[in-house]
Amino acid sequence: MEEKQGSFIKFSQQGQLMPLEEKLATASKKKSLKIGIPKELSPNENRVPLVPESVNLLVENGHEVIIERGAGQQAHFSDSQYAEAGAVLTDSIEEVYKSEIIIKISPPDYNEIEMMEKGKTIFSSVFLANRSSKYFEKIVNKKAKAIGYEYIKDKSGSFPVIKSMSEIVGNTAIIIAAEHLSNLTYGKGKMLGGFPGLNPSEVVIIGAGTVAEYAARTAIGLGASVKIFDDTIYKLRDIQKSLGSRVFTSVLQPKVLQKAIKSADVVIAAKHTHDETSPYMVSEEMLKQMNEGSVIVDVSIDQGGCFETSRLTTHEHPVYQEHGITHYCVPNIASRVPHTASYSLSNYLTPVLLRISDFGGVENMLKQDHAFCKGIYVYNGILTNKSIGKKYNLPYQDLELLLSAF
Repeated sequence: MEEKQGSFIKFSQQGQLMPLEEKLATASKKKSLKIGIPKELSPNENRVPLVPESVNLLVENGHEVIIERGAGQQAHFSDSQYAEAGAVLTDSIEEVYKSEIIIKISPPDYNEIEMMEKGKTIFSSVFLANRSSKYFEKIVNKKAKAIGYEYIKDKSGSFPVIKSMSEIVGNTAIIIAAEHLSNLTYGKGKMLGGFPGLNPSEVVIIGAGTVAEYAARTAIGLGASVKIFDDTIYKLRDIQKSLGSRVFTSVLQPKVLQKAIKSADVVIAAKHTHDETSPYMVSEEMLKQMNEGSVIVDVSIDQGGCFETSRLTTHEHPVYQEHGITHYCVPNIASRVPHTASYSLSNYLTPVLLRISDFGGVENMLKQDHAFCKGIYVYNGILTNKSIGKKYNLPYQDLELLLSAF
């Protein structure tokens, strides 16, 4: 088995899996990378960006991976697993931040930005809701290349990291709702689903994207009755097609929505917008009409939430009740299942890192991969994201124009 794996690595190293023209373009440029993974400082973040198997693949391809001790502990990956995979373990976070490429989950805080050497590359989430103009100015001053998971696109125009996390979040949201619905304090002591001789649980989903699709799949699989609301007909049509079911769908008409949530056991708020914030769609007055013990999982809380009564919570204290309705408003639900979510993120990042190496570094990768360029929000000390610039009144420039100038 080890001999076969080694043969495959040598095979891939030689570029045999690439088209001929790409192989010719990259053969002379391949570069060894020094990749740093710090331990997450946020108490609400349990994921790690690279799992041991991915680290092993990178090391076997000639790259150095430096990991702060304990970085994978919350996701149930031990230091010994990373050591066996070939990673360099360190107790010094400063040593990690000397790496050429730093990869983490949550946005770097001010101290972490300070530890970065000038001109380095950092992968992380951005989470605009908690940022400020001073924050982005600090990254700009480091002459960094900053890549936000929320902005990365693939060649199909979709957001691969958001999509992979959304699939996990959709499934998990229903599991969370079922857990609290059955709780004697926060719910009705009722199982979520459908059983012979009993009325099925009613699940209302606001939004018709990836989170909604996977939440609906899980709820339907449990036997629940599902109703999906969105403000675009084509999304409702697409989700019916994806589910392979004539599930109830409706445009977001307040009276129809109010009638649905009035009898709902569970409401999953999964309306995503590419604007800065998502306006709430369920007022406090509408909420008062819901049955006591019903459960809301507001996945949209990172953009402000879909419910007027929603406010941020944490994994340590995830729920509260308002008018007898249980609210779950944790912004990074995927972190509740960190082992699974870490594998999903690692499966995206590992091929990206190998491609960066094949192209000869991040600079060359950006010039060749226009979809990946969308993820850059700071390039060599210049803000390149229009929405961030407008939100915080900061100067910004078009990345494609900057790249063409070099």
